[in-house]
Amino acid sequence: MENYQDIVKLSQQFGINAEYASEAFYPVFRASLAGKNILVLTDENTVRYGRPFASRLADAGLSVSLYTIPEKEPVADEKTCALVAGRLAPYDYVLAVGAGTLNDIAKYTTFHAGKKCGVLASAASMDGFTSGVTPLIKKGFKITENAQTVSDILIDFDILCAAPKIMTGAGTGDILAKFCCLTDWKMSHLLNGEAYNEEAASLMRVALGQCVDSIESIKACGRQGIDDLMRALLISGYAMVIAGSSRPASGAEHHMSHFLEMDFLRRGERIPLHGVKVGLGTMVSLRMYKRLKDLREDFEGKETAVGLAEALPEPEWVAGVLSSLGCPTRFSELGVAADTVRDMLFNCYKIRDRFTIMTLYNKFGFMKGAADELMDLYY
Repeated sequence: MENYQDIVKLSQQFGINAEYASEAFYPVFRASLAGKNILVLTDENTVRYGRPFASRLADAGLSVSLYTIPEKEPVADEKTCALVAGRLAPYDYVLAVGAGTLNDIAKYTTFHAGKKCGVLASAASMDGFTSGVTPLIKKGFKITENAQTVSDILIDFDILCAAPKIMTGAGTGDILAKFCCLTDWKMSHLLNGEAYNEEAASLMRVALGQCVDSIESIKACGRQGIDDLMRALLISGYAMVIAGSSRPASGAEHHMSHFLEMDFLRRGERIPLHGVKVGLGTMVSLRMYKRLKDLREDFEGKETAVGLAEALPEPEWVAGVLSSLGCPTRFSELGVAADTVRDMLFNCYKIRDRFTIMTLYNKFGFMKGAADELMDLYY
């Protein structure tokens, strides 16, 4: 219980009730909703958790209704948000039973309706549980909209450990990416003087280290591993709040993911899980860092960048972890064209005005010599 209390106390500092399943059935959550009308929001996959949860709330004397979005894998787009928003009028609070998409829909629709929301996490699959923004698809484009931070995050290891392995793999990819984004941030600080927040970076680094220590349990979807993974995913959101930006959680690997998302949207195809794409980007970033020492070309700050790279794990280790969780380790497995991935290597750094390993390679012209190797390894 000691581990739990750490994240509970940290969450309280950000106004969030992070509460773990117990025989008392989320007493803090229940007490806060006494006298309120509650809507439990699910999709066709998560209704198996939402229905019994709603029944237990009703048995505890709370006013609760259940609404299931009539899809197994809904998309956070204008149509689905409008569908949910149209049902909110009688309710004071919405509890999403899901992970990324359901949480995003609840945060966005309740924000605009002036109501509170929370989430019963169905998978440790992404680090947006504690964020105050929501990625939505509008008019065929993925954009980030203002939303609200959830009031409650309810955690049940019986649910999280039973989630599809690839969803745990996506969450793992999102956390292992912190090796790269933290290094991108530190490198930019040392080479360019970019502001760097040690509190945020250290918080994220410790959580990442705990996941690495528990990696075998994570691969087995064991309770200790999922606990450390879920904690790290929550901490990622808090680190971003402390830093005042997404720097502690997003670097070149996320820019690769965003570049590919736009390709899927252009083609009107379903976007693979965020953490799956980020995991692939992490392998590419790690390889780029590791090969810096072998570059014949010199550049200002090379010794610093090579020194930072020495502390990073090998990309093959990340590939092994993610493969064990059912995640692809080549971009071709996502169904994207080779030309798209090559274009990504040369252009994804333009998505954000943020210095990363990808910016360095393209700024100094190193990508021309690296692209074929990266394509051979990861396409």
